[in-house]
Amino acid sequence: MAVNLDKPQRWKEDVARSVDMYNQWFLNFAPGAFRATRISATVSVEASLLATSYLRDIRPETMKKNPSILSMLRMATCPPIAVDRLIGLAGVNSSLVKAMEKDNRLPVRVTGDLLDKELQKIGEIIERMADPDIFVWLARGDEPRQEEIHRAATIVADRLCGAQANPIIRNEQEKRQLAKIKTWLEARGYNEAETKARVDFQNMEPGTFSFRLNVKVRDNTVNIPVDAVIMPITANKGDLPVLIEAKSAGDFTNTNKRRKEEATKMAQLKQSYGDNVNFVLFLCGYFDSGYLGYEAAEGIDWIWEHRIDDMAELGL
Repeated sequence: MAVNLDKPQRWKEDVARSVDMYNQWFLNFAPGAFRATRISATVSVEASLLATSYLRDIRPETMKKNPSILSMLRMATCPPIAVDRLIGLAGVNSSLVKAMEKDNRLPVRVTGDLLDKELQKIGEIIERMADPDIFVWLARGDEPRQEEIHRAATIVADRLCGAQANPIIRNEQEKRQLAKIKTWLEARGYNEAETKARVDFQNMEPGTFSFRLNVKVRDNTVNIPVDAVIMPITANKGDLPVLIEAKSAGDFTNTNKRRKEEATKMAQLKQSYGDNVNFVLFLCGYFDSGYLGYEAAEGIDWIWEHRIDDMAELGL
């Protein structure tokens, strides 16, 4: 039985309530989440500055020990350097920079003297373009004072967090959404599977749930990450669990750009497990009628966070 996809008469009111709920959360909690991340980033930047002798000696050995330092180094220049711009300026292998940025590791195929030469070129670009208004000790040629180090680290941390503002907010919102689902389930007698347990979504015990679980599709060759997987208390042997994707959005534009992602997941799941797959969205924020209509046409239902008790209609 459909919960919301077949009730367009109430979409407009739900959209308004969902937008109000997201805005209230953003005003109350987003600034704090951003500040907490910035404080943590400041500590990390200070450690990175120490490791590079406060940007006076950016050696290959330092970057090899801590590849994630590259993100900080890019934000330490004037102007800050984008990933692709650094690759072009330094004339280095793109796989090296992207592995350090995305995966915090060194690439497998770039090693030895070649790796040292590539990292040396990156270091030379950073040292040449280091922002003199932030790292004031570079022009003086002396040791930085502690307050100067902290001030510089705070500025670089702010740049880092500014570049990652949307992911930071989205991550905090997802945590909150999953916590709300957990509270709702536990109040009804459900138990979360142990964090380290190897959970097979097809063989979960009735009345259990798990978060961020990989579901295999395409003959077990591809993993689809699912935010919440719940086996109803009343489930019989062979029944599939309910699969929930937590979605939040702070504007209408991005939701319509990303709406095909859920349709692709649904198609893959149905192809692997049949039409009885119960894949639904848990929505909070800016999801307009265009988005909802698209998902409904793909056979994807949803639960609004502001009306979380509708989850009972999923058989939970």
